[in-house]
Amino acid sequence: MPQGIIYKALSGYYYVENETGQSVQCRARGIFKKRGQSPLVGDRVVFSETENGEGAIEELLPRSTELIRPPVSNVDLAVLVFSVIRPELNLQLLDKFLVHIEHAGLDALIVFTKLDAMEASEENARIRADVEAARDLYASIGYETLSVSSKRGDGIDALKERLAGRVGVFAGQSGVGKSSLVNALVPGLTLETNEISEKLGRGKHTTRHVELIRLADGGHVADTPGFSQLDFAELGIEEIGSCFREFAELAGGCKFRGCTHIHEPGCAVKEALEQGSVAKSRYEHYAGFMAEWRENRRRY
Repeated sequence: MPQGIIYKALSGYYYVENETGQSVQCRARGIFKKRGQSPLVGDRVVFSETENGEGAIEELLPRSTELIRPPVSNVDLAVLVFSVIRPELNLQLLDKFLVHIEHAGLDALIVFTKLDAMEASEENARIRADVEAARDLYASIGYETLSVSSKRGDGIDALKERLAGRVGVFAGQSGVGKSSLVNALVPGLTLETNEISEKLGRGKHTTRHVELIRLADGGHVADTPGFSQLDFAELGIEEIGSCFREFAELAGGCKFRGCTHIHEPGCAVKEALEQGSVAKSRYEHYAGFMAEWRENRRRY
């Protein structure tokens, strides 16, 4: 039977690109529901062809990676898209995304968008300083960052190079410019975009489903719906500290095994915080995430 990759899931149908690049509209066999399985965009599948010219997904091939939000599989690079203005740069949400990505075992690229809007702003100097500080912080932890302007094309070639031959997923809140970035990466593509709401300070959900889009070099990128909330219980994350790279490196020096880095004496992370080698913002976000995680555990 033929094989292919699910590049879009919509209204109960799975759209599979076969090995010759043709698209086949498929339904999933009922056996997947009985097994508690659900096909995801990015899944490599075995499918059969039906008499009406459609197909039926018969088997899901093993996944290398899997994300719950956004729901996509077999991705090897997460592109975390955060705007520097409208909406304002939100490092707490960025850190929550990074926990998710570290938990999933993915490589991450942090992309700061809307350079052109920043330069036209009266607060250009302040915003630029905040972005540079953020780039320095995350680079010191080991994350690659990139600043881009979809309108002017700044940084687009560097992003294309980073995505070459890979399956990347764009993730971020609404209005940060994910669809505009994809349009800039794929000439002739016209994904719907919307300006940020001045009244609400956030964007409209212009992307309503996950879809893999083929790049010129043979790689793929997944555009995803924007969202601003991630639930640690939903993601199944138990050890948040291990998802902070700099904390994981220091944990071996803690006095107690399984240190939560919150209240225990002899904590290497808190010592590094006092010495200034762990960023205050990162630790404060971590402490907040731990409180949220505990509250969710009590609730469930």
